[in-house]
Amino acid sequence: MGETANGVCGARRVPRPRADALRNRERIVGAAREMFVEFGPDVPFDEIARRAGVGNATLYRHFPERAALVHEVVLSVMSRTTELAREAAEEESDTFDAVRRFAHGAADERIGALCPMLAGVFDLDHPELLVERARLEEAVQGLFDRAQQAGRLRADVAVGDLLVALSQLTRPLPGTGCLVMDRFVHRHLQLFLDGLETPARSVLPGTAATLEDLRQPS
Repeated sequence: MGETANGVCGARRVPRPRADALRNRERIVGAAREMFVEFGPDVPFDEIARRAGVGNATLYRHFPERAALVHEVVLSVMSRTTELAREAAEEESDTFDAVRRFAHGAADERIGALCPMLAGVFDLDHPELLVERARLEEAVQGLFDRAQQAGRLRADVAVGDLLVALSQLTRPLPGTGCLVMDRFVHRHLQLFLDGLETPARSVLPGTAATLEDLRQPS
């Protein structure tokens, strides 16, 4: 092995992925995210490749197993949703407007479509997933904390209440034609958000849904 100018043995450099390979990977993940929403996580790879505009060989080169692609899609959705929360916090002066902006953005990401993908053999404790989940929870919790401290968000709700509503509103029934209901998602989400804003118009039954509640096994 050769030495560097400082006399230290140089380690072999790992080649960086080419720009076109990175673009193909992003296109595959984007296409898979769309098709998992529309048809569920078992959609044929051939169809994903066709929508991504790549060949089957390219798709299998990046993701030789379905589990790897599902894993990447889940990470992608979580990362994009985290950025929505951070942008809302930074750019909205009104703390409840930040919550509202995040909620509608998360609805567009169709985060409820993650639910079917998290079943089966999916590794919920994968280190990458735990890191991304922690980033997302911290960002959304920050939105809630600021809005409650400012008196703009009712005190008897928690982050889990919003995440449950988003999951239910954006979880389609794959292959049933229920995607025509998409045009009502933001309308019904706004009705829900109106119920979060102060002053509270009613007493809620039960207790607030916390992040810890959502982590409990069903």
